[in-house]
Amino acid sequence: MQSRRSLAFIRSLRRSHLLVAFGLGSLLIGLTPWLGVVSQAAGRAPAPRPAPSDRQPAVQSPHHAIAPANAMEPAAPVLDRTGWTAAASDEETGGENGRAGNVLDGSADTIWHSKWTGTPAPLPHSITIDMHRTAVVSALVYRPRANGTNGRVGEYALGVSTDGQNWAGPVATGTLADDAGAKTLSFAPQGARFVRLTALTEAGGRGPWTSAGEIDLLGDPGTPAATVDLVRTGWTAAASDEEAAGESGRAGNVLDGSADTLWHSKWTGTPAPLPHSITIDMHRTAVVSALVYQPRKDGPNGRAGTYAVTASTDGATFGTPVATGTWRDDDTVKTATFTRAASARFIRLTVTSEAGGRGPWTSAAEIRLSGPASPAVHGAWDRITGFPLVPVATAALPGDKLLAWSAYAVDRFGGSSGYTQTAILDLKTGKVTQRRIDNTGHDMFCPGIAMLADGRVLVTGGSNAEKASVYDPATDSWSATASMNTARGYQAMTLLSTGEAFVLGGSWSGAAGDKAGEVWSPDTRTWRTLPGVPAAPAQTADPAGPYRSDNHMWLHATSGGKVLQLGPSRQMNWISTSGAGGIATAGLRADSPDAMTGNAVAYDIGKLLTLGGSPAYEKTPATRRAYTVGVTGGEVRSARTGDMEHARGFSNSVVLPDGKVAVFGGQSYPVPFSDATSVLTPELWDPSTGTFSPLATMAVPRNYHSVANLLPDGRIFSGGGGLCGDCATNHPDGAVFTPPYLLNADGSPKPRPVITGGVPARAAPGASLTVATQAPVASFVLMRASAATHSTDNDQRRVPLVSTATGTGTYAVSLPADPGVVLPGTYMLFAIDAQGVPSTARFITVS
Repeated sequence: MQSRRSLAFIRSLRRSHLLVAFGLGSLLIGLTPWLGVVSQAAGRAPAPRPAPSDRQPAVQSPHHAIAPANAMEPAAPVLDRTGWTAAASDEETGGENGRAGNVLDGSADTIWHSKWTGTPAPLPHSITIDMHRTAVVSALVYRPRANGTNGRVGEYALGVSTDGQNWAGPVATGTLADDAGAKTLSFAPQGARFVRLTALTEAGGRGPWTSAGEIDLLGDPGTPAATVDLVRTGWTAAASDEEAAGESGRAGNVLDGSADTLWHSKWTGTPAPLPHSITIDMHRTAVVSALVYQPRKDGPNGRAGTYAVTASTDGATFGTPVATGTWRDDDTVKTATFTRAASARFIRLTVTSEAGGRGPWTSAAEIRLSGPASPAVHGAWDRITGFPLVPVATAALPGDKLLAWSAYAVDRFGGSSGYTQTAILDLKTGKVTQRRIDNTGHDMFCPGIAMLADGRVLVTGGSNAEKASVYDPATDSWSATASMNTARGYQAMTLLSTGEAFVLGGSWSGAAGDKAGEVWSPDTRTWRTLPGVPAAPAQTADPAGPYRSDNHMWLHATSGGKVLQLGPSRQMNWISTSGAGGIATAGLRADSPDAMTGNAVAYDIGKLLTLGGSPAYEKTPATRRAYTVGVTGGEVRSARTGDMEHARGFSNSVVLPDGKVAVFGGQSYPVPFSDATSVLTPELWDPSTGTFSPLATMAVPRNYHSVANLLPDGRIFSGGGGLCGDCATNHPDGAVFTPPYLLNADGSPKPRPVITGGVPARAAPGASLTVATQAPVASFVLMRASAATHSTDNDQRRVPLVSTATGTGTYAVSLPADPGVVLPGTYMLFAIDAQGVPSTARFITVS
């Protein structure tokens, strides 16, 4: 039951010059070598927000509908193909008209096909689009042939070039699903004249063929690559005109960090005519490469349409525009990527038309400026990896593998069909393999997840709400285990210090009622109920009731089988899992409100950080707030730490080996299946200062149904988002982020410590290891292999270790004896040098 976009729909999108911007793209960690074939209105009252039914489907027990009404809105322009040409590595001209140019003729009934008469040309096959002009490009849209299955692209690589002669490494790689749906292969936006698609395999393995019905290219989606937000401290804004009588529409509102305030052109009395301009004065000179424009979120009036951006060093002389264009009439955050970086103090945005043509108005909620990222300060993103599904849930595995799964289909959910689409990314080769799991009778969409003591992955509930399944990475196999006593979806899980697995909540799926806790035993493979642990004390005050209020709880397992439930409800609770269980208050999370769609991460022993979230699951503003929660015995202390620069709901957070925490993606106004108000700048929290700093901008939004995982090389995988069928916010892809601790200023990798021996496959709590390293190191740390879904990862845990040098390059490394500190399971052991650079990890199971 795959996605099928009708030809009429695609053509209608092309006519409006709009199409899905982000979709299948790819990241191949080490495509070696890069293939030789590739290396060549009247009143101004704010418009009301839509009612819930306008944006998010009503509950269809036990499942949502597939997507909201506006989900089909595409996110980037289809580039005009006038004057384009196409050339292929080979083409069929004997048995059929399979010339390369057919991919540009507007008809899916004509195709490019690799040569098959006589001696067929072997894979790989490539086709190169020459736009005969340079343009910002962000994706290639591939439409398989409409009249058959042969030649559908499987594994692929994308390259870009400005001259057709010099091709760097691939900008995207990945694997496409074997179906007839249109595929969008995304990459970081960049200027190019030539774009080359290379097919490495045929999707169905039916032969050495490649074919394509149509190919389009997408333009600037409004997400600049390799940039970072400039700090706005001390900035001021001035406008050509502003509304100060009928509302507070001052220019300075675009710099206050709130999307609830706005600059508006003058509209009382005689409205000021277009054009309107707003000038940012940074009060210092900086290199600027993009302007980020956030429209007002309370209505459409004044959305910027046609615009120009100019720069100045003195505020008097502004040169030729560094960016021009026309923004779409929607509420998504927009970026004007400069054709050339500008060293300037003043940046001016001039708007010459209103996007919706409703009147002579201009408004803006927020304006930010971006500059070139420094790898040693902001980190760097690798190429994008395309998956044959939307990775809604992921788990890091030994052997440099990342397990991903979604639902019964590669791009939609709600089937309760008893099977699940899965994929595995091999981090060494970059290849993604797909498999449908039928033998467990379990559609594992919206599950609970716990990494077990022996390294297996326990997945519970979701669409088939009572089911439970176990994945064994040692055998790459799935098996069914006993069903839960209570059917659940969106539930929370954690492994306990006893080695059992605890689950709580999950009213998204299954019959209504309090979703009290229960525990799974690895010895008996059965569940026992905990009548003393009702879900109600741990719920938020979401207006949707338990359906939303008991979702995605933040659970932290401690000694003696106890669990601290520290969110998203403002009320924290201690949970006992022995006998019938019990739940008791642990106090409030300082002055935090409920924070659904936020998350928590254990960054040190007994120390957790909570980030973002919103009072309700959707359509309420997210917060910038972050809190630390300290646990000492039965005492819980919570305090507010520094705020994030951006408010975030549906973000993902990952603790690094050095104890810092990176947060990716999210929305300032969380709405499922939407990329509006996306936050594209990750941030890094430093526990030593309690402050956040910006990281390099993401190329793809990561919101609802996105994930992030720490990898064994100290980098981070960030991917997913969407899973809403034929919509514009499906992101069946991911990318690996390299944190700044691994990079020099020029982007080259820093020398890293190396663990050369002494790490057994298994060790008991309290054991002492004799670890050998290639050169002296400063410390060792255990990072628990973890699993993520729906912004929640209760498996994350960082455990600094006590170590003593015993000789040149040898260390006695002590594991904590308390299984409430070093929770049973599989860990990544990192060595960290005196400069804070981590080694590549060695896997060890502690139990």
